[in-house]
Amino acid sequence: MRSLVDKLHRSRTLTAEEYKQLLLCRDAGTTDYLHQQASEVALTHFGNKIFIRGLIEITNHCRNNCYYCGIRKSNAGIARYELTREEILECCDEGYQSGFRTFVLQGGEMPDVKDEWTESVVASIHQRFPDCAVTLSLGEKSQEVYERFYRAGADRYLLRHETCNARHYGKLHPADMSLAHRLQCLDWLKEIGYQVGTGVMVGSPYQTVEHLVEDVLFIECFRPEMIGLGPFIPHHDTPFAAFPSGDIGLCLKLISIFRLLLPTSLIPATTALATVTPDGRERGILAGANVVMPNLSPSGRRADYSLYDNKVSVGTESAEGLRELKEQLKKIGYEVSEERGDYESGT
Repeated sequence: MRSLVDKLHRSRTLTAEEYKQLLLCRDAGTTDYLHQQASEVALTHFGNKIFIRGLIEITNHCRNNCYYCGIRKSNAGIARYELTREEILECCDEGYQSGFRTFVLQGGEMPDVKDEWTESVVASIHQRFPDCAVTLSLGEKSQEVYERFYRAGADRYLLRHETCNARHYGKLHPADMSLAHRLQCLDWLKEIGYQVGTGVMVGSPYQTVEHLVEDVLFIECFRPEMIGLGPFIPHHDTPFAAFPSGDIGLCLKLISIFRLLLPTSLIPATTALATVTPDGRERGILAGANVVMPNLSPSGRRADYSLYDNKVSVGTESAEGLRELKEQLKKIGYEVSEERGDYESGT
């Protein structure tokens, strides 16, 4: 099986059957070898730098009813909120002083009437912090709205496809959502000129290894600048409350596969990894990840942005814990970088 790792490292591609074999492989030695090769590739391209992004969860209002998500429209059990422009800029001020040079505005999918407000917020951030990157993760929009956000100063857009199997997508989402439209949005974002991020929810209900192989092949073809991976974690107020969390080992294996497949991609060690296991972030980095996203949101709002149960937003997953994060990364041989970490430059 190590020959498959060597082939992926050398050729940056495998056949569908070879990807399946690698994902199903239970040999600990092969898995360790995969992580080692991926880590070496990341070190070659980025050194021991880990880029930090300041996450600002701007609203938990959402018009969608995705079956796995705790902020789905039908969940009446959470207190809804929406940060003001002033609150968002205050988060950015605090983040800038702490060394953050990328701000990620994440939120539920808001109604179209909010697009003009979002555009103005992006413009305000871009004007106040011209040396910083602005990343948006706000769901599906029209091509025209994506263009407006881009012209206002947004540099990157994160839109995880979650699964590229249409039947599986239909089991995770209501009928008014479609995989075809999600993929169309990704194409629009790339055409406009964003650095585009997509990714997979690993271990989601009804997911098979064949689905994951389809996801790998899609990402190999689409070639996003950013790849977001995290294990599925259930939320108690969703239809999937009784399903188990995704396998962190499989998630780490996919991080390594994507690092070998797209060596200069930006791959975060996600909060979901740290939620499943305390050392999840460190394990993600040692598997090839090179980005972490501490939470810059107002501390009083973080618990309300409950995508899944027990979501970590304190300690080293928070902006306040940046010093502790630096110390923990130092223990495994890495250091926090305060650069923007743009994909094109490889830094």
